[in-house]
Amino acid sequence: MSLTQAERTVILSLWDKVSTQADAIGTQALERLFASYPQTKTYFPHFDLHPGSAHLRVHGAKVVAALGEAVKSIDNIGGALAKLSELHAYILRVDPVNFKLLSHCLLVTVASHFPADFTADAHTAWDKFLSIVSCVLTEKYR
Repeated sequence: MSLTQAERTVILSLWDKVSTQADAIGTQALERLFASYPQTKTYFPHFDLHPGSAHLRVHGAKVVAALGEAVKSIDNIGGALAKLSELHAYILRVDPVNFKLLSHCLLVTVASHFPADFTADAHTAWDKFLSIVSCVLTEKYR
């Protein structure tokens, strides 16, 4: 699966706005993940998982920063996220389905922050982009 030029343009355009609210979007996406899919909490036994906690803010910022690396390397997402894939597969041993769950939560969070910009075309492009990111992150599981 690859992105069309039009999809890349949409992603890059919206990313300019997402990056200005990266911490809030990352935190809210994690809050949404843990509320909607409580089984994902098992990977964070040492975190305070209450909404707005310092742990969620810090990890949410890391999640969106990694997404930013994927956006910056939109033509080589696999290369940009290879070390992150290894970390989650070999060291953290995260169930790969969680990447898809988090992608969905990121999609909803971005849409809620930028409703006017989140057109049907933007939704399609971001959904495809996040699917590629999820797929890349599961590479080391295969």
